[in-house]
Amino acid sequence: MTDLDTAAARLEALGNPTRLTIYRTLVRAGDPGLAVGQVQERLGLAASTLSHHLHRLLIAGLVTRERSGTTLICRANYDAMHELVGYLADECCKDVELSQPSADQPSAACR
Repeated sequence: MTDLDTAAARLEALGNPTRLTIYRTLVRAGDPGLAVGQVQERLGLAASTLSHHLHRLLIAGLVTRERSGTTLICRANYDAMHELVGYLADECCKDVELSQPSADQPSAACR
C-alpha cells in the first residue's frame, strides 16, 4: 500500500515531461526493459540528462536497474505503478460514487 509521501514523490517524479517520457518508454518496453543506451537513442537525450532523470525515477521507486555484463538495463516498476494508481483511486475517490467513463468523457470516472 502506498502512503501519502510515497505517492507525492512518485507524482512529483512523473510531473517532469522528460521523466514522464522516459517512464512511458520503459513501460512500453515491457518486462525485458531497455538498455540505457537504447533509451538514449530512442529519445535523443544527452547521457548526462538521461542519467539525471533516471536517477530521480529510481529514487521514487518507479524504475529498477540491473547490470547484465557491461549493459545497464532499466525497467519500469509495474508494482509501483499499480500501487500509485490504486492509491489515487482509493484515496482521491473515497466516499465518491464511481461511474464508468464514457468515450466522450474519459475523466468522468471519479465524480
